Amino acid sequence: MRNTAFFLGKGGVGKTTVSAAFALELAKRGKRVLAVSLDPAHNLGDALGIRLSDRPKPAAPGLSAMEVDLGAWVERYLEESRSELKATYAYNSSFNLDSFFDIMRYSPGTEEYAVLWAIEHVHCELSADFDVVVFDTPPTALSLRFLALPTISGLWVRELTKLRERILEKRQVVTRLNPESPTAASCVDKDDDRVYGKLSGISRRLGVLHKLFAEESFLSVIVNPDILSVSEALRIKDELDRIGIGLHAACLNKRGVSTASWRLDDGLRKLPFFELDFKSEGIRSLDDLARVDATALAAEFLGGE
Repeated sequence: MRNTAFFLGKGGVGKTTVSAAFALELAKRGKRVLAVSLDPAHNLGDALGIRLSDRPKPAAPGLSAMEVDLGAWVERYLEESRSELKATYAYNSSFNLDSFFDIMRYSPGTEEYAVLWAIEHVHCELSADFDVVVFDTPPTALSLRFLALPTISGLWVRELTKLRERILEKRQVVTRLNPESPTAASCVDKDDDRVYGKLSGISRRLGVLHKLFAEESFLSVIVNPDILSVSEALRIKDELDRIGIGLHAACLNKRGVSTASWRLDDGLRKLPFFELDFKSEGIRSLDDLARVDATALAAEFLGGE
């Protein structure tokens, strides 16, 4: 059985409601569940009727919940990068790291890596206390980028590792030919090379996250009865297919709310398909959430347990 679930979809389709109802249903079945909000809007606490923080908090019997503080994780990612670069370039006092990090704060990829390391923290440090972790994800663009990062960054790191190996091999050749050369005083062995060790460490971290997304997680896409959310769900499926991550279910929420014509594309119809009861009056408490029927979806996740 997979022990992690991600709910994806266009903004406003009901990811928070569905993921929270799913988590609550698993808890009713005796599972120890942690529901985690990655969405900067953070509506998970509203759905559960409690105030959440960046630490797990009991929400119902068997169910705990937390909201990841993405701003704090961005700061943590920048601080780790700042410390490493300062150590690396300590010899060069002319290199203005402060101005570099002012720019880096707003550079593409910073938020995505912060989300990725937050997920790693939950997976490696918190998940052992639970049977299942359920993630309510941010909007599609950010979700697709952090899901793709282990694959894409892994390719870069592998190429950089090969380049570093070639550099070390050339150093070894120079050292053998001329033991008195300045190169002989530098690191020539992979086991002792700090850069090679750092690349290996990053590669291992990315490998764990790729395995989490591709092999250990249940990914479900949520749609509403409208063309836009279905089109976005298809884009999610196509993007995930390209990086070797499969969808495991499609969920229809808010059926009957829209009278516009729509159809579920064949690419999504092949997935296990579930309809959930939309509550037009909204979800304001745990009792409201309990009335959202997620039993069939939970049964699919549990594989007939």
